[in-house]
Amino acid sequence: MLGQLIMSFLEETGKVFLLFGQALRWSLRRPLYARLIIRQMLEVGVNSIPVVLITATFTGMVLALQTHTGFQRFNAESLVGTVVALSMTRELGPVLTGLIVAGRAGSAMAAELGTMRVTEQIDALYTLATNPVKYLVVPRLIAGILMLPVMTVLSDIVGIYGGFFVSVRVLDANRTIYLRRTWDFLQFSDIYSGLVKAAFFGLVISLIGCYKGFYTRGGAEGVGRATTGSVVISSMVILISDYILTAVLF
Repeated sequence: MLGQLIMSFLEETGKVFLLFGQALRWSLRRPLYARLIIRQMLEVGVNSIPVVLITATFTGMVLALQTHTGFQRFNAESLVGTVVALSMTRELGPVLTGLIVAGRAGSAMAAELGTMRVTEQIDALYTLATNPVKYLVVPRLIAGILMLPVMTVLSDIVGIYGGFFVSVRVLDANRTIYLRRTWDFLQFSDIYSGLVKAAFFGLVISLIGCYKGFYTRGGAEGVGRATTGSVVISSMVILISDYILTAVLF
């Protein structure tokens, strides 16, 4: 039983890397399919903005509230802005954005490609002399890599503002001290490292979503399994790789 699980895991992992290699090779060849890339950027990024902004805002607000309550015990309330800014840029911004996009856009990729697979639309592309990896997978990978950092920047900004709102407006913290503490300890490497994480998460979400959809089997039931699987696997890979990237980047 354990041996079968290990073999199945290695087989699936090998297929994912094989699909990534094919996408990497085809991404260097013309045509570029710019319209498809822009369409996917809208789907992955623009359509996810409301959910990302709401999540980041309330995360920053809760973080400020909890941090203030804890720091008040040893008179360190002035560091709330620092904690909120570092937490959002280093961890919460990229990770929460990745999980949200995985649930929304990654599942949509798996469902769309899975439906195309079971209805033989992907096979039809071969008859039209169009490579499906080039036409379907490459635009989604590029869109994921480009849009996740953009979404993370928005998430960082609104999350930090949410913390500022709670601290200054609700908890009566000094505005000047809060802003000074926020920017004094925030370094460019904190923001840059978070964006590197976000780009990697974008690659993971798009690659796993495309893989689960591209190799869907079993009709409508198989599409459902592919959609669920893409969200679960993407979320797990994001959380596991977040630890590894944090250990490497910081």
